[in-house]
Amino acid sequence: MESFKSAPHRIACDAATIYSKLTNPSLVKAQIEAHADQIDDEARRHLDTVKFNENSIAIESPMGEVTLSLDPEQSIDGQRVVYTASMSPVPINMVINLDSQQDGSTMSTAELQLQLPFFLRKMVEGQLQEGANRFGELLARIPFDRL
Repeated sequence: MESFKSAPHRIACDAATIYSKLTNPSLVKAQIEAHADQIDDEARRHLDTVKFNENSIAIESPMGEVTLSLDPEQSIDGQRVVYTASMSPVPINMVINLDSQQDGSTMSTAELQLQLPFFLRKMVEGQLQEGANRFGELLARIPFDRL
């Protein structure tokens, strides 16, 4: 399985709170809707391709819409949130790693894990790395302590 990780980002919130919010995507949706006027145009264009539901996130991709559902068996409370694609042409996991810091903040990394055929990997690896980076940046901007 190929892995594309974002750079680590500091989030000014404890890992347990972030975990509880990320395992309930509808809270993220409500926060985005409440603060839509504060989101810059580029971020809004990317958010327009994402739908947050109660236990899943649907993302518009070059392969069509991919629905990622919370995977409680792979998720670890306060440390790791895993969403797994259902009905995808290739196995896909979206992983959010959380590392608690002594000052009460959290370092997070977003990771896309895919099982791609070799010839396809070379065609899309740049886009997948960019997607992981943008998702990592998006996570760092979410005010988890106010959700």
